[in-house]
Amino acid sequence: MKKLRVGIIGCGRIAEMHFVPAAHLDESELIAACDIKPDRVKAFATKYGCSAYTDYIEMMEKEGLDVVHVCLPHYLHTKVAIDAFRRGIHAITEKPMDIDYASAENAVRVAKECGRLYGVIFQCRYGDAAQFVKRTLLSGKLGKIISARSTLSWTRPDSYYMESDWKGTWDKEGGGVIIDQAIHSMDLTNWMIDSEVENISVSMANRGHSLVDVEDSAEGLITYKNGVRYGFWCMNNYGCDEPIEIKLLCEGGKVTFGYNKAVIVYNDGTTEEVTQRKSARGYQGGKDYWGYQHVNQIHQFYRACLGLEELEISGETALKMHKLICDIYDKGGMRP
Repeated sequence: MKKLRVGIIGCGRIAEMHFVPAAHLDESELIAACDIKPDRVKAFATKYGCSAYTDYIEMMEKEGLDVVHVCLPHYLHTKVAIDAFRRGIHAITEKPMDIDYASAENAVRVAKECGRLYGVIFQCRYGDAAQFVKRTLLSGKLGKIISARSTLSWTRPDSYYMESDWKGTWDKEGGGVIIDQAIHSMDLTNWMIDSEVENISVSMANRGHSLVDVEDSAEGLITYKNGVRYGFWCMNNYGCDEPIEIKLLCEGGKVTFGYNKAVIVYNDGTTEEVTQRKSARGYQGGKDYWGYQHVNQIHQFYRACLGLEELEISGETALKMHKLICDIYDKGGMRP
């Protein structure tokens, strides 16, 4: 089987989750890495035995790559992906697609024009708990969803933002707790509901941070065309990162799940539950709440690039969630 020649752009905190599958999956060969900070890219290149660059255009044009991973600040995601598409390279980017809707929509268009695949990381969909809930909903056993809620209470002190030159900024990150932390739990809920949004009511504020202007607290109600009402609450002023919780009230029972466990209590009193299996993949330095599902989504993306299966989370698919995030910010009224 042909191996994809892979390059990774951006060697920050999330990069390990991309280097491991790129270096170890049967479908790929890790060729090169790039970061504007020479010491950082050199460390990854040495660890994984690949070439190091500080200019991603140079890397793309010299290395004959088939795929690039984009692990950069949010505002650069679509710019770099488009540069790849126009050089005949497939791209998979970290969430979110960008900080605005027009840029994301344009990237989807360019990928299609260039005949390249565009993947967007929403790895939490590949967790055992989420997969179990989605399968059960699709089977009809739970009936229709009536309403949903999600909660997230994490910690992001001022010191967290002091360590970054782009986190907590409107022009580079595009927001705060919604676009960076709650986006995964909101994506999972939206994926389960699987309907067009009809109305959004939201309030957001910065209640506990003096160094940034982005929101650190938000709550709202999203109404869908299929009748589901979804209430969400999120904030990053807590003292630690508590597990996220998603609840679904369905015709046939109640669902409670997060990243690592799902419990279904049916109306007749019977229950089913699933707990996340341990990963054998050797990630180092990852956060517990990231999970270990990057490898599953990246594997699926590689197989799609090789023509072995259809791409599951494409740019076009991710665009639906990105529109919801952007519309929430529009309604929230905090963005400059």
